[in-house]
Amino acid sequence: MTGNHILWICFFATLLSSELGCSRHQEALKGRVTAGTPIPEEALRIELEQHKVPGVSIAVVHNGQVDWAKGYGVCEHGKSDPVDTMTLFQAASISKPVSAVAALSLVERGLLTLDEDVNHKLQSWKIPENTFTRKRSITLRHLLSHSAGFTMHGVPECSVDDTIPTLVQILDDTVHGPREPVRVVCEPGTSFRYSGGGYIVLQLLLTDVTQRPFEQLAREFVLQPAGMASSTFEQPLPPRLHDRAAAGHLEDGTLMKGSWHTLPEQAAGGLWTTPRDLASFMIALWRSYHGISDALLPKQLAREMLTRQVDDFGLGFSLPSAGVPRFQHGGSNGGYRCFMVLSIDQPDGVVIMTNGDSGEPLLWEIFEAIAHAYGWIV
Repeated sequence: MTGNHILWICFFATLLSSELGCSRHQEALKGRVTAGTPIPEEALRIELEQHKVPGVSIAVVHNGQVDWAKGYGVCEHGKSDPVDTMTLFQAASISKPVSAVAALSLVERGLLTLDEDVNHKLQSWKIPENTFTRKRSITLRHLLSHSAGFTMHGVPECSVDDTIPTLVQILDDTVHGPREPVRVVCEPGTSFRYSGGGYIVLQLLLTDVTQRPFEQLAREFVLQPAGMASSTFEQPLPPRLHDRAAAGHLEDGTLMKGSWHTLPEQAAGGLWTTPRDLASFMIALWRSYHGISDALLPKQLAREMLTRQVDDFGLGFSLPSAGVPRFQHGGSNGGYRCFMVLSIDQPDGVVIMTNGDSGEPLLWEIFEAIAHAYGWIV
């Protein structure tokens, strides 16, 4: 690695086909982006129209600082309220690494350990015993690294007309008939199996141990120390914040019924936030990892978090083995698509959030244009 050149290889392989990288739109956008300055609004207006995404918000990190942040487009199709840097988006599964830091904060305080049987601390629900759990108990490390062997990849989202179920009802499938209950289907610790259900168990564990609502403990242990003043795990989104929220949109660009879904599974997908706040979160974690500041986590735990546990996954973050070390996560809730990434060695990266189901190609086009401008090799 020389100078500011960073090697990012295939980090979006799980989201997009390689054909997108050669699109004419992407090449045109590259020519409009300059390092150190926001992308021109006209350049992204064309991309938003092309992809039928009403709005996008971006924060670029360079040398450990937010180099620039800006919103584009509108919060709701057909209306004029613009997306700005204070506009809230659903972070979807980007919620998971933020929740993982909350869990590690309890490890720091001695309330949890990474390798104890979580059933010893769970009170409101217990992981049902079966052949797999009798071989090996499920630990916090397993929950955070998606190696507990749980079912339920994604979690249920509640529309405006739905009755919001409890976490226990979701885990035992007493509400959503077509789904299966969250159960262990392979030996814990032996393989990577992405599971939103595992993060529901994590949420119960944290609230049982602290006897506090998840949004309160997350605010104290993560959001405030990381400087995420615009973020909240409150679900449903409280009315006082409705005017700041970007509404979710379907693939054809039309408004979702009710504007957005409610997710009682806060730890798995319930964070409302901004790219600038997520950039601050990644910078704070990077500083902890390098021992510069322990405001978020002590160095030892930050390094544990960003160490591969199973396959290319750490404790809450994806840690791809291709290219230079980096930590990243994507998110996909109904009406929203988002992504964040930061290099571990040199703190350069980006956060991009959209309010449309068709936002994935747009995420890639924007990332590649920014990477080209800053000299990151893709």
